[in-house]
Amino acid sequence: MIPAAVELIRTRTSAAPKVAIVLGSGLGAFADTLAERVEIPYGDIPGWPHSTAVGHAGKLVTGKAGGTEIAVMSGRAHFYEGYAPAQVVFGVRVLAGLGVRTIVFTNAAGGINLGYSQGGLVLISDHINLQGFNPLIGPNDDSLGPRFPDMSDAYSAELRAVARATASELGVALNEGVYAAMSGPSYETPAEIRFLRAIGADLVGMSTVPEVIAANHMGVRCLAISCVTNMAAGVLPQKINHEEVLETGRQVRDAFIRLLTALVPRL
Repeated sequence: MIPAAVELIRTRTSAAPKVAIVLGSGLGAFADTLAERVEIPYGDIPGWPHSTAVGHAGKLVTGKAGGTEIAVMSGRAHFYEGYAPAQVVFGVRVLAGLGVRTIVFTNAAGGINLGYSQGGLVLISDHINLQGFNPLIGPNDDSLGPRFPDMSDAYSAELRAVARATASELGVALNEGVYAAMSGPSYETPAEIRFLRAIGADLVGMSTVPEVIAANHMGVRCLAISCVTNMAAGVLPQKINHEEVLETGRQVRDAFIRLLTALVPRL
């Protein structure tokens, strides 16, 4: 199904991007800033799963950011939506098939690290996979990558250095930390957050990790940026809701767009 998806996309756009961005909950505004924009609804692409989560537009967008040709996944599929692991990473597989060699993943995350604050941007340095699955389980497709891919530099140290330098030049605060992936869709309990903090997690969310595993499997370089849209359960004396996640994404939109626009040409 991946070749059919690639073929359909190539009939809709002449773009040949080497860089792609995956936009998470509430962060879709960046796609609307691209020049020479072409939008393809996921429903038009063979095999591409629909985005059902609120805050995910569900379209592939090609265009230019900072003069650089890119592809943008405005919305993603999640395990909690009932999709199989292969469907969760389908978009990343297709991007690689289009020739993309670097992907910037973004997401909305809960802040576990007590030094973080709501609305902060955090560069992911590593992850802890607690989703209960790995997208590489099953027969290995040797044409995509090796049976046992190395994950010691899953989030490229070279790209992280570029991101830190870019953020510093722009005056955008950018922390760095470890992301824990849970299956969702329920938010974590306070006890689970205490456990995650004890094992070294700074952030928690329900996405990104399967995609990063699939991308590394294919030799695609990865960078990931979380927006701390809420502090995790038990950190503050208040309940968590998805509207708060989306609202915080809207509040950090301008800084987020400035960072991505400046960063893309350097990748």
